[in-house]
Amino acid sequence: MLGAISSFPIHSKNIHSNTSSEKESIANDNNWQVGIGRRIITPETKVWLAGYGHKRVPYGKIHDLYVKVMALKDTNGKIVILATSDNQGMSKTVYESIYQKVHQRFGVERKDFMLTFSHNHSGPRLTDDLWDYYPVDKEQERLVVEYSDWMSDKLIEAVDEALKNWQPAKLFKGEGKCTFAVNRRENKESEVEEMLKSGQALKGPVDHSVPVLAIKGESGNLISALFGYACHATTISFNAWSSDYPGFAQINLEKNNPGTAALFFNGCGADQNPLPRRKMELCEKYGKMLSDAVEEVLAGPMDPIYSSIKTAFEYVSLDYEEVVTKEKLLPVANGDSKLHARWAKRMLEKIDAGIELEKSYPYPVQAWKLGNELLFIAMGGEAVVDYSLRFKKEYDQQTTWVSGYANEMVAYIPSRRVWEEGGYEGGSHLDEYGRPAWRWAGDVETRIANGVRKIVLELK
Repeated sequence: MLGAISSFPIHSKNIHSNTSSEKESIANDNNWQVGIGRRIITPETKVWLAGYGHKRVPYGKIHDLYVKVMALKDTNGKIVILATSDNQGMSKTVYESIYQKVHQRFGVERKDFMLTFSHNHSGPRLTDDLWDYYPVDKEQERLVVEYSDWMSDKLIEAVDEALKNWQPAKLFKGEGKCTFAVNRRENKESEVEEMLKSGQALKGPVDHSVPVLAIKGESGNLISALFGYACHATTISFNAWSSDYPGFAQINLEKNNPGTAALFFNGCGADQNPLPRRKMELCEKYGKMLSDAVEEVLAGPMDPIYSSIKTAFEYVSLDYEEVVTKEKLLPVANGDSKLHARWAKRMLEKIDAGIELEKSYPYPVQAWKLGNELLFIAMGGEAVVDYSLRFKKEYDQQTTWVSGYANEMVAYIPSRRVWEEGGYEGGSHLDEYGRPAWRWAGDVETRIANGVRKIVLELK
């Protein structure tokens, strides 16, 4: 249970976990190699936009979409690759395809490759993500597969670029604060604007921290800045390509720091929305709020990171509460909801073909330890904010970052608290993600926490 975690403090200043003598020692061993790659992945076809569950044909772009890659090498030659993207979500199909290409071409192990997506709802649909969500036809499915393959190739090109362009670097970490994320389960969207104007306190747990990793060259120039925030990228819902507030934040940082690559990862923001929203000026405002928070961290003292990398990866078996049956699917297949009818008919086809439906899902968790100063935990799917608050409390608030939306989209990942409360993030909605069940079993948080504990222990 996580009832008390909502009051756990989020620090707005840079976090300093080491003494001055320890920092001096680390600074002497803060010798890294970094490689950066990027590619534009704005679609060139009429593949629909992802998110919101209906037909969204693009009519133009606000700005380009990107994949950006950061490769790090420590003094022992250990390499990790982080790929960030402006996509809504990566299905297991797409993630596995990309990983296999990275592994076969570059010899990189799974635990050393992390693929993140901003959960941007102004980007394109990808193969097998939210199977039954959209009322698509054969031509649209062809465009989705075509785009997904093309995007994957662009990502591999960016990895190749990063691994061919190593340069000496030093790593520093810090943490800021940004406050536009609102707990959408506890606050009515229609009331938030007036509540903020009147000074009323908003309800529910949030994680307003802005973790920042600065990669600097030998002369002190900023090569790259990796930063995160826990909030849905759903400020706008126009049918035009953009990367929402994370895109504006990255654009601002790269404009204000010429020659710098800005990379964004989304935290555990499944129950967090940018509110109020639905206006372009708000999207730009939130992007500036976030980039300003990053700039404030970059301008202040930051902690050096010792040149050492340890990595771990685990698939955690998450049980479903109840696997669907033909008897229960038939009324859904003939029901009023077209989305759920598509899903039910697909499940029935599997059953009629003699395919046994899975009783659990292999859920990916990953952890990187950079020096002794940074533990970076990555979770698949849409994890609620309770997870980041929990793991930062368990593994030291001063050294722990948590990314959601990593490697695979999976589904909403509720904590035990949210599972008991139900609602969109915790209730019977796994069908919308194509799973053969309506809900996770009630021990979902326990299983994930045990899996994370296992890989964190491996790093010691």
